[in-house]
Amino acid sequence: MRIISGKYRRRLLQSNPGDVTRPITDRAKVMLFDRLEQHLPTTRVLDLFSGTGSLGLEALSRGASSVVCIEGDVRAHELLKANVESLKVGDQVLCWKTNALYSSYKPRGKEDCLPYDVIFFDPPYRMLEKLQSDSPLAAAIERLTAPEISAPGALLILRCSKFAEFELPSQWTLERKILIGSMGIWIYRKGTVESAENPPDGESGIEADSPDR
Repeated sequence: MRIISGKYRRRLLQSNPGDVTRPITDRAKVMLFDRLEQHLPTTRVLDLFSGTGSLGLEALSRGASSVVCIEGDVRAHELLKANVESLKVGDQVLCWKTNALYSSYKPRGKEDCLPYDVIFFDPPYRMLEKLQSDSPLAAAIERLTAPEISAPGALLILRCSKFAEFELPSQWTLERKILIGSMGIWIYRKGTVESAENPPDGESGIEADSPDR
């Protein structure tokens, strides 16, 4: 696993073997971050279910000012800290070992990291099957909309199976889907935005990876 672009381009990252985390492929990162590039400079990022930090550290490499990584698994959290130490970015990245579903998302003493402008939400695929209005997962996603947690127009990036069926709390408006193999990346914006119905440059709101690319 590596960082694709930016200040730390080509730097290798440790990943957690097994089923605890799902490292994102290089191709998927390229497609996602090509879409996020303009939003990243000087932004404050929250990386939930961060694993060993692939998404959060990619965002930092591309200009984010701070990243809060939340990961509950002991081994993944240790590797996350090792990746942060390897890049020498401990002053910009907080590694927070806690339960992403029940966290306050407000790390003590790190008020300058809030409110978040970009939120990566990357839970285990099976967890999305429990995304119902009265579930802890739905409550967590809704709690992220609080003004002290996320900025107006903040982006929420959700990664899951492309076959997943779910509905997010109404505060999040779907802006774009990216389909890559069996994986889907849903990009939401906080609030109702015109771009959700009219994607930029006249493009469709759904992108699919091509075998030729």
